[in-house]
Order: sequence, then structure tokens, then C-alpha cells
Amino acid sequence: MPREEPTTADTTAGAGADTTTVGTTAADTRDTTEVSTAADTRDATAVGAPDTTAADTGADTPTDAASAPHRANWWRMLGRDRAAAVAAVVLSLVVLVALFGRLVIGDRAQRQDLDSSLRPPSLGDGVYGLFGTDVLGRSVLARLIDAAATTLSVAVPAVLCSLLIGSALGLWAGYHGGRRESLAMRVADVILSFPSLLIAVVVLYVFSPSALNLVLILAVARIPVYLRTARAEAAELRSRLFVDAARTFGTPSRSIIYRHILPIALPTLLTVATLDFCFVMLTESSLSFLGIGIQPPDVSWGLMVAQGRQYLQTAWWITVLPGLAIVFTTVSATVLAAWVRMATDPAQRWRLTLPTKRRGASAAVPPELIP
Repeated sequence: MPREEPTTADTTAGAGADTTTVGTTAADTRDTTEVSTAADTRDATAVGAPDTTAADTGADTPTDAASAPHRANWWRMLGRDRAAAVAAVVLSLVVLVALFGRLVIGDRAQRQDLDSSLRPPSLGDGVYGLFGTDVLGRSVLARLIDAAATTLSVAVPAVLCSLLIGSALGLWAGYHGGRRESLAMRVADVILSFPSLLIAVVVLYVFSPSALNLVLILAVARIPVYLRTARAEAAELRSRLFVDAARTFGTPSRSIIYRHILPIALPTLLTVATLDFCFVMLTESSLSFLGIGIQPPDVSWGLMVAQGRQYLQTAWWITVLPGLAIVFTTVSATVLAAWVRMATDPAQRWRLTLPTKRRGASAAVPPELIP
């Protein structure tokens, strides 16, 4: 029989089939190679081959890398300012004594020894005789430690309550404006029209003097301070471009206040709170001195001053030492508040990087702006 010649279509089909077979084989070969390579890589890693991930190479994440220099910069600025550093150490010591002092001294603050009455400060009576004793023979050092916890337990909650309530009302009133702002400001004016010390004296005279009543009275009396400050900050920020943009995109008022206005107003509010802490602590000491604050057997620095005033000429240490504790704590809080206010203000933070002698009127502009 005659031999048939393959047609063009058959040739094309055969060539295509061969090409497909070759391509399939090549693809299979590549897949097999990739799988083998990946398997080998996993096996090598499992048996201890070095891994080049960020965790093994010690690379920090962007957040850690940005926050670490920021924290170091804060500590460096605090170390350059000697006054602020000393104030921070004093306040840290007072807080530690208030938190853990009672665990160390036990009942030494209330333990009486009439044979040791009115002993002057000396090293011969041990650690608890370092600051002398009072008229009942109680250790003045132990009573100072116990009084630190009582004083801070009144001042800190009062400041925190007034800060939270006053700031929330002030930001709400300042952002919305109108009748809400007018109502909040009138309430603040009414409270401020009466001296806070006078309100505390009247209320504590009517009700029983206690630490809880003292905290509530001082907190209510100091709310207008934060309300007016927060209202002024929110009223100035509500017309800013970023607030208008957030409002345009339909962001709720609560989110705008919390996410955009509060972070900017917070440094100012914290500075006011630090200064107000000094006022509240002095008010508590004054009320305890008048006999309508902290009542025995509890003890505070103001009460110690009141109890030792009649022995001022014969046993000065009973009154002078708690008075010095009040002075050192309030002055340290004031100095540290001024430093924090400057450190949290981007327009003034550069001053803290200068030497102490150059801080003042001569340093009117940042160094990088000087031609």
C-alpha cells in the first residue's frame, strides 16, 4: 500500500503535543526542584542552620526603635536639669515611703514609751530614735513615715477625682460651646466664689471629720480649676483644621474630643494637677492643724505640726520635721511640674538640651535658627 504523507494539521498537532509534553516536563521539573529546595531549607533550619529573621538578627521593630531613643532623651534631659532631678528623687522617695513604709515600721508609730518622752534626735537610740520622740515617747521617724501614707492617701485621690471630672466637663463644654459652655462656666464661677478652705471648714464642722469627707470636699472644691483650663484648651482647638477635617468625615464628637483634643490638652492639665497637688496637701495640713482634718489615732503631717506646737520651745523636732516634710514635698512637686510642662511642650523642649547657664532670656530662639 502506498505510504501516506502526514498532513500539515497532523504535523502541527504533533508538534504541539510534543511542545506540551516538553513544557509539562519542564514545569514538573521546576516544581520538583522548588519543593526539594524548600524541603532542604526547612530541614537545614530545623537542624540548626542560621535563620536571618529580624528576631534572630536583633533588629528592632519600628515602634521599639522610635520609642527607645525617645525614652533615653527624656532621661537625658532630666539628668541635665539638677533641680528637676533632685525634685524627682525626693518625690520618688516620698511615694516609696508612703507605699511600703507601714510594712517596715509595723506599730512603731503608735507604740508609747513614757520613759523616752521628748528625747532629742540622736544616734544612740537606734534608727527609730534618729529624729527623737514626742511627748508620749513615740518615734517621730515612725510617725513621719505613717503620716506620709495618710497625707498622700488624701491628696492623691482628691486631685485625681477633680482632674477626671473637671477635665471631662471642661472638654465637653469647650468643644460644643453655646449654652453648655455657659452653664458649665456659671457652675464653676459659683464654686470659685467661695474659698475652698472655707467650704472645707464649714462642711467638716457640720459633718464628722474623716479622710473620706476630706477627699470629697477637696475634690469638689478643685473641680472648677480643671474645668476652666480644659474649657479654654477645647475652645481654642475646636477651630483647628484637623478638628474640622475629622468633623467633615463624620467622626463623632466623643471620638474627636478623646482622640484629637485630649492628647494636646493633657500636658497642661497634668501640670495644673501637679501644682494643685501642693495646694491640696497644704489644705489638708491646715485642716488637720485646725483639728477638723485627720483625727487621732490616724496621723498626718499637719496633725503632727498641730500636736507639737505647744512643745516648740522645748522639743522643736516634733513640729519642725513634719513641717520640713511638707515644704520639701510641695517644692519638689512645683519644680518637677515646671520641668514636665517644658518637656512636653515641643516649642520649649529645646531649652532643656542647653546647659543650665544658658537657659533664660539669652536663649530666646532655638540654636538651629541662629544664623
